[in-house]
Amino acid sequence: MKKFHLTLIPIGFLLAFSKSKAQENYLNYHSKVIECEQLIVEEKYTSAINRFDSLFKQFDFLFLRDVKVAAELSAFEKDYKSGLKFTKLGIKAGWTLESIKKNDNLRSLREQPEWARIMSTYDSLHNIYLSRLNVQIKEQVHDMFKKDQKKALATLLRIGQKAKRRYSERKFAPHSEHQLEKLEQILNEYGYPGERLIGNNLWSSVILSHHNSISVDYNSKDTIYEHIRPKLLNALNKGEISPYELAQIEDWRIAALNNHELTSYGFLGSIPDNSELNKVNRNRSEIGLRSIELRKNLIDIEKSTGLNLYVPKGWQNGEIKIEEK
Repeated sequence: MKKFHLTLIPIGFLLAFSKSKAQENYLNYHSKVIECEQLIVEEKYTSAINRFDSLFKQFDFLFLRDVKVAAELSAFEKDYKSGLKFTKLGIKAGWTLESIKKNDNLRSLREQPEWARIMSTYDSLHNIYLSRLNVQIKEQVHDMFKKDQKKALATLLRIGQKAKRRYSERKFAPHSEHQLEKLEQILNEYGYPGERLIGNNLWSSVILSHHNSISVDYNSKDTIYEHIRPKLLNALNKGEISPYELAQIEDWRIAALNNHELTSYGFLGSIPDNSELNKVNRNRSEIGLRSIELRKNLIDIEKSTGLNLYVPKGWQNGEIKIEEK
């Protein structure tokens, strides 16, 4: 069987609402987002907008991609009042002025009289976003990410599979173990360093994905990730990590151990038949990910409407296909 070696990853739960919001369950948050997406593929856009509005009132932290979808859908539906409200929420969630100005799907909102007033308050709204971030942890994780990328690149520069595997196991593995030790310390003290804590949903997931794809031999014996995994599931419940990040991290491990012939969530590896598809969809449902079919339907809506529904394409490069043999 062909050995798998480390690959450089490119840059490119709702309980009863309480005043303290201490019991927020983000699996329920994500299930409500999926309900909104189902309404979108049914072209029930007004209902989807109203459902988003209700959802956003129930949670203190909102994932930016969901607010972007709601804002762009509102503009598409000419519900300018909702669109402007969601734009303000998006700025509070980290939507940058540059990104907003470049977004053609918001053109009709920019023509509304209230738009100038919202933009005049951009700095104060953006400061609300900045105030919730842990800058010290952000800088620490960014530095870890850059070191990780440098080590991973060094692996790729080795000539031949044996040399790559040898470097991964002898050089990258000790580095990665130290990285995960520091990551666990952050997890224990501050929570998972993702979008909610540091405003970035890439760096930590890449570090973990790199660790999960060192080599078949290394990862088949590794216990470090299994030790951290329950803490990631807990972070998922708290809204500290998104289902997309967790699925990618997990799928790198499955793919690396099985020559890319197996997958848990459909992010990596192949889905050979409908029986395996059912398993993948069950796994996705358990962590708050939409089904493969709903994902396909959302991409179809993007193509027909011009909307950006922010469906992670990543390694699938579009539609996830079922490889019937």
